Amino acid sequence: MLSTLHITIFINRTQADVYTFASDPENLPLWAEGLARSEVTKQSDSWVTKAPFGKVKIRFSSANGFGYLDHDVQLESDVVVPNCEDIDFTFTLFQQPCMSQQQLEKDTQVVANDLHTVKTLLESES
Repeated sequence: MLSTLHITIFINRTQADVYTFASDPENLPLWAEGLARSEVTKQSDSWVTKAPFGKVKIRFSSANGFGYLDHDVQLESDVVVPNCEDIDFTFTLFQQPCMSQQQLEKDTQVVANDLHTVKTLLESES
């Protein structure tokens, strides 16, 4: 299995503001230097730009009210780089304003247990 890192930054703006900006492919050159080093143009169901590693096609997930944003990057060689046969299943847990650190840690453990359960169930089926 390939390693996965989750990199987080807090932004002092609303979820809607961040989602609106980040989900607009034409904004990629303004903030995603590792992916878009030129104007991004629409081409069928993809967006095309020049990345540091060559021309790429990017397909974005459909707009949604959950603030979920995802994309696939297809290299110029027509390869979409998958994470082998594994999936990175991520749950984001936010500490609520009235939640103590102890409550957050307890909820974190509950979520970790739930993720372990889904992993066990799905991997035992194969």
